[in-house]
Amino acid sequence: MTFRGPKVWLWRWRRNPLRRRADMVEAWVVLTAWVLTVLAGVAAGLTTAWSVEHGMARERVEWRPVAATLTERAPGEADASVSAASGERVWAKVRWTATDGSTHTGQARVRAGSGAGTSVTVWTDPQGRLVNKPATAAQASIRAALVGVLVGVSAAAVPFIGGRMLRGRLERRRMDQWDAEWALLGPLWGRTTG
Repeated sequence: MTFRGPKVWLWRWRRNPLRRRADMVEAWVVLTAWVLTVLAGVAAGLTTAWSVEHGMARERVEWRPVAATLTERAPGEADASVSAASGERVWAKVRWTATDGSTHTGQARVRAGSGAGTSVTVWTDPQGRLVNKPATAAQASIRAALVGVLVGVSAAAVPFIGGRMLRGRLERRRMDQWDAEWALLGPLWGRTTG
């Protein structure tokens, strides 16, 4: 078991005759890596979260519900015992009229077994294309936070890993220097003065 003395905080920054230039370089590398890790992670995470939430807010404003009609019977069997909200949903062909008066057709999720001519609600963007129902403000906040955290952690990993790699390289260089010094001074240990 190796005994190590008490840990001295910031020892690389203190004046000490045993402190080498490599110790100062390593201290600056570690400090810079940590600062960049924190700044990159926070900046990327907050920017991404804001962008995602802003995009979803724009969707809530621009996307509109439109009444559509099934053009053919939906696949599957209609189950009268299942409420409309919790029934099985399948893809079926629908037709709707956009705000500019043009007629469009597409695939939308509807209750299984719904007959042709059944009225359903679909969501469209300003160009009249089918889109998903926009996320509520609470859902958008949760999604933005999750995406922001993932992007922030990913962005923070770059300077962190770079700092670790640079520190490892400095460590290898220091060990090589010690090996060279040991090769020079090691044989002198066995000699006695006399």
